Amino acid sequence: MWRAELATQFRRRRVKALLVVLAAIPALLAVAVKLSGGPEAGNGPTFLDQVTHNGVFAALAGLTVTVPFFLPLTISVVSGDTVAGEGSLGTLRYLLARPAGRSRLLLVKAGTAAVFCIAAALAVAIGGVIMGAILFPLGRVTTLSGTTLSLAEGMLRTFLAALVVGSSMFGLAAVGLFISTLTDVPVGAMAATVAFAILSAVLDSVPQVHSIHPWLFTHYWFAFSDLMRSPVTWHDISKGMLLQVGYVAVFGAAAWARFTTKDVLA
Repeated sequence: MWRAELATQFRRRRVKALLVVLAAIPALLAVAVKLSGGPEAGNGPTFLDQVTHNGVFAALAGLTVTVPFFLPLTISVVSGDTVAGEGSLGTLRYLLARPAGRSRLLLVKAGTAAVFCIAAALAVAIGGVIMGAILFPLGRVTTLSGTTLSLAEGMLRTFLAALVVGSSMFGLAAVGLFISTLTDVPVGAMAATVAFAILSAVLDSVPQVHSIHPWLFTHYWFAFSDLMRSPVTWHDISKGMLLQVGYVAVFGAAAWARFTTKDVLA
């Protein structure tokens, strides 16, 4: 069931298109830097001013650019479609006819959404590394602390940053899964999930409500940049992962409570 759901998910044209678009964003960013010469030091998104010196930074700059909007949007589309999409197609009732049961089906849907979160972040990193290697030199990687790493270690930290970014989207995927159990209209579930992400980001930028900032699932989305310090600063990354666990637990439980008692008509 798990393998079948993963295969079905990643065979969909929409999912393939989303991954291609995500990979294209850092690639286009690298092309723009190549044509323009790049911003001056300290200007533009984090890591962008380093791209001309080392193509590895195209992946990190791509993650910085996609985290606020593009990644949440694609994950909202996929997670909002998990259950509502089956309901709109009329296939949910047939899936529940299997002996696996509702809890296992929901768990498989949640796991598939989580895999997509990781795949989406890795697509950004891979697109950036490939185009960065084509357009710019590769070599020792200068960290935010001013020290240098070997190319191998720099690449390792870059893909580890992608894994951190993907994991930091688990809370949003759990929200999308829960909303998806509330409706049979996937577009509505997707839009509501995107709205939830936007609301969290807006609140996170308002200083008057700073007391709730550490509880917003968007608050630690940029903590992955701490992987490019020497030594690595794990404080915000670990707090961000713990926060995602909390969101997954709360909204996952809410999704289970709703889905296991839902009257499935389609």
